[in-house]
Amino acid sequence: MTGQFFRKMGALSAAAMALVPALATAQENATGHPVPGQYHLQPSVTPIMDSIVAFHDGILMWTISLIVVFVLALLVWIAIRYNAKRNPVPAAFTHNTLVEVVWTVLPIVILIVIAIPSFGVLSDQLTTPDGERKYLGSNIFSFGEVEVPAPELTIKATGQQWYWDYEYVDQGLGLISIMLNEDDRNASKPSQPRLLAVDNELVVPVDTTVRLQVTADPLGVIHAFAVPSFGIKIDAVPGRLNETWFNARETGLFYGQCSELCGKDHAFMPIAVRVVTKEEFAAYVAAFEGGDYAAATATLAAVQ
Repeated sequence: MTGQFFRKMGALSAAAMALVPALATAQENATGHPVPGQYHLQPSVTPIMDSIVAFHDGILMWTISLIVVFVLALLVWIAIRYNAKRNPVPAAFTHNTLVEVVWTVLPIVILIVIAIPSFGVLSDQLTTPDGERKYLGSNIFSFGEVEVPAPELTIKATGQQWYWDYEYVDQGLGLISIMLNEDDRNASKPSQPRLLAVDNELVVPVDTTVRLQVTADPLGVIHAFAVPSFGIKIDAVPGRLNETWFNARETGLFYGQCSELCGKDHAFMPIAVRVVTKEEFAAYVAAFEGGDYAAATATLAAVQ
């Protein structure tokens, strides 16, 4: 039995080691949307997401790892030191003031240490750049090191039941974005991911600060606009205009979804943002001003 057990464990270990390169490759190729085997956050393409990744991989990961190691060591020590065989006569006391003070104060200290950079990251997400304020980026313990220009484009996203309306506020242009069913996706956009591909993507320019105003239909329900690679997630509330921003440094297609339980088709209202060069965006807007979204997207390079 022992030999069979170790043979099985060896086979499982070999399989796990064989999966490591595949998992690493999946993680590297996960830009813009989740992929099978992904075990980390989506790669960052904005200053906001830089700070989220730094926060997650730094203080959060170290904190939870130390807590897990400490609790495991404590459990092992208690199981060995205070089992019935080694400790046949249990102690009669029921309180220890020092222990109670420590297990009350220590979690408070941990939460404070986590909260300080957390509030900084949250502040960055909700404070639209003015060209002067600096942002945290990959150094969450700084007072801000990333310079971000003031917004050059304002987009209003309205959550409907169950799709998204987008409006280029300054240009007076708008479009409706609805998820493609499988037949339409296979016919027109087979390379795009299932349940994330849409008929009309939101097109924005690269290296440009975009002010994003988010709301929901006044007669509708609460939604949430979230794009993981951008590090943005904000509620879309009927009758309320919330605001966030992003500045994408890479071109490509980036996907998100409604992140608020909003009804029967909550899982079928994805977000697709296409980041293009500034020259492509100028041509896109010029064509879109003619009132034809299809003609506007025809000015863009084909998505592979």
